[in-house]
Amino acid sequence: MSQPAPLNPLTLPLHGSRLIEASAGTGKTFTIALLYVRLVLGGQHGEDDTAFVRPLTPPEILVVTFTNAATQELRERIRHRLVEAAAVFRDQGEDSLLLALRSQYPEATWPACARRLELAAEWMDEAAVSTIHSWCYRMLREHAFDSGSLFSLNLENDQHELEQEVVRDYWRTFYYPLDAEALGSITGYWKSPDHLHQDVRKLLHESDALGALRPEPTHTLSTAAAERSALLSTLKAPWPEWLDDLVPALEDAAQRKAFKGQSFNAKSRANWLGALREWSDSDLERPALTPAAWKRLTPDGMAEIWKEGAPPCPKAWQALAELPAALNTLPEPRNDLLIHAVQWCKVRLEREQERRAEMGPNDLLTHLDRALQGPNKEALAAQILRQFPVALIDEFQDTDPIQYRIFNAVYEVARPRRDAAMLLIGDPKQAIYAFRGADIFTYLKAREDTAGRHVTLGTNFRSSRAMVEAVNHCFRYADEHPAGAFLFREEGGDNPLPFLPVDAKGRSEQLVHQGQPLPAMTLWPLAADEPLSKTAYQTEMAERCASYMAELLNAGQHGKSGFQTDDALTPLKPSDMAVLVNGLQEARAIRQALASRGVKSVYLSDHDKVFSSPMAAQVERWLRACAEPL
Repeated sequence: MSQPAPLNPLTLPLHGSRLIEASAGTGKTFTIALLYVRLVLGGQHGEDDTAFVRPLTPPEILVVTFTNAATQELRERIRHRLVEAAAVFRDQGEDSLLLALRSQYPEATWPACARRLELAAEWMDEAAVSTIHSWCYRMLREHAFDSGSLFSLNLENDQHELEQEVVRDYWRTFYYPLDAEALGSITGYWKSPDHLHQDVRKLLHESDALGALRPEPTHTLSTAAAERSALLSTLKAPWPEWLDDLVPALEDAAQRKAFKGQSFNAKSRANWLGALREWSDSDLERPALTPAAWKRLTPDGMAEIWKEGAPPCPKAWQALAELPAALNTLPEPRNDLLIHAVQWCKVRLEREQERRAEMGPNDLLTHLDRALQGPNKEALAAQILRQFPVALIDEFQDTDPIQYRIFNAVYEVARPRRDAAMLLIGDPKQAIYAFRGADIFTYLKAREDTAGRHVTLGTNFRSSRAMVEAVNHCFRYADEHPAGAFLFREEGGDNPLPFLPVDAKGRSEQLVHQGQPLPAMTLWPLAADEPLSKTAYQTEMAERCASYMAELLNAGQHGKSGFQTDDALTPLKPSDMAVLVNGLQEARAIRQALASRGVKSVYLSDHDKVFSSPMAAQVERWLRACAEPL
């Protein structure tokens, strides 16, 4: 597979669909702002094949990113760049890139170009810079007729209470009428409607992918019970005869001392074989055997203690060895019950939302997606395309299948056209982070749809040269693996997601300690010969990390560690340090290790636990006192 070409923001064609791969710190926002300037300016009388077919205004250029904070920052960065470009066209700026851009236009047009840029900067408050959810909300309202949505639509960000109400309706409708045995099966899975809601809400917006409609709980439970009963009868059928043979045979073998009696004494034999007898003669699903019994009553377990001849009834021992796996495969109704609950609650939720004229954030996506796949899809897509002939999708690696399907329905990514443009800007290395909503297969689909139209931002402006080289080295080594660095290369085939190394402009300062520069990356191997437990490993690494951090900070206080720039040294401070962890346990371990050395720290994910913190209770008391003073 050919490598993407380096992106030149002054010559990148601004039509069709293109994928811009941009690693962290490579000037992604800077590039978006410059491309925006070019879209506002347009080309010169059709002479520029890279320009869009006409100049555009801010309301016509759709810029999508994935957080409200990012949209505000991007809007301001674009506005600032438009102002800078206008100044350059008035011969009042010295930005080298903007000067090169200006040179592409005849000098006689510079005043008109400056005026166009100034007007665009003033127009940025109405620019189409938004999150995907905000944009979908706008499209559903503005194109209510073609999208089949209500003309008056309220966005309700928190749908939690409505979802709970719907799940409680479901519980009353389907679980209240059940008999005690069936209800016991249900409460074995979900003790209350709130517990059911926790599982239902995870699948509500994936209900269309759950397949055919499931039958009602009464039918599911009765069918599963009948199938389990039939399979259990088959498993139990040979055991009465086996036990009739086993009991006297084992007693005879014990008399002959054919096996180690202390490992299979009379009490164990009576208890274990009695449990098997009770299981085979009753409705019990599992025999009441101890872990020691499950281990001993197998071909290997008996062979281990048998001294003379062979254990009797080998079929029984083999059947016992296979019994746990067979019991684990008994028909389990939970999944079908949950799918039925999700499907019913999805329909009821949509009906209730329609009655209230409201939608939740994820519903915006699913409704617009459904409209763009429905019978009026051509008219709706054409209207959106006329409204936004160009779209720039920032942080594209965070796009999920529904979002990509929406954009693809409008811009037809695999069929680029001259009078429309869709630029996808993202970092493929971050597309593996599913916890952020990323979907690697969506990224791969977009990469396939834009084949031959890939470019990359190849220079890091944020990190030191040593750090960039260290990261490149690690990923290059991983990319030599048969499956590639991201494990997507098929055997003997192309790598759909290759690692692309970047250059580094480098930072002027360098981290030094005791007069010596520190390496950008250091690995700490464990000294222990035996593998450590998870807790021991976390403690060991937290202690090492905290000790080294304390050493550097102590040296910083004495002017012996910090950031060296020419002849000046900026001492290292606690705020210069960060520790990345996998979760709360690791965070707690490193915080305790730092605290024991007198180093204070802040866990930046504490906000999700704020209401359970001791301070929350104190704040509540103060608020109650203010609300109801004595």
